[in-house]
Amino acid sequence: MLKKILLWSVLVFALIQLIPVDRKPKPIDRKNNFADIQKTPIHIASILRKACYDCHSNETQYPWYAYVAPISWTVKDHVNEGRARLNYSEWYGYNEDQKKGILQKSISTLQQRTMPMAAYMIKHPEANLTLTDRNLLIQYFKYLLDAKKQDGMQNVEHFIHEVQGSIKK
Repeated sequence: MLKKILLWSVLVFALIQLIPVDRKPKPIDRKNNFADIQKTPIHIASILRKACYDCHSNETQYPWYAYVAPISWTVKDHVNEGRARLNYSEWYGYNEDQKKGILQKSISTLQQRTMPMAAYMIKHPEANLTLTDRNLLIQYFKYLLDAKKQDGMQNVEHFIHEVQGSIKK
């Protein structure tokens, strides 16, 4: 009996591998990308890429286990849900109210430490934000919100200088 159960389990596991999961990369157009549109400083863009882009962009780097069902289904669902809430690769397509809402929500999730997700960081320790990185992102998003209120981007170098000064304090 145990042999039959094991045989059926292996057969079902093998068969579910045939169920396709769409992981085809979407084309990347840099003129639609958040970092390029907002003229995001390289250091901040790097933090976003390591902590956010796998679930919140079209530049997802799928790990090996994302190719094994049923885990692949869960990973793809998480990526789809993340992209539906925020897709840095499609920043151009959001209207100003959406951008404002996304920036406010990003600040909130960073402050509450709900992003990146704890389950994601187990397999991706590089996505674990330091306190400095977290604060830098929060300050940058607040800066962008303030710049939008003032009807235009301010000098990004001025922002970096201010933030670096506040981090050292």
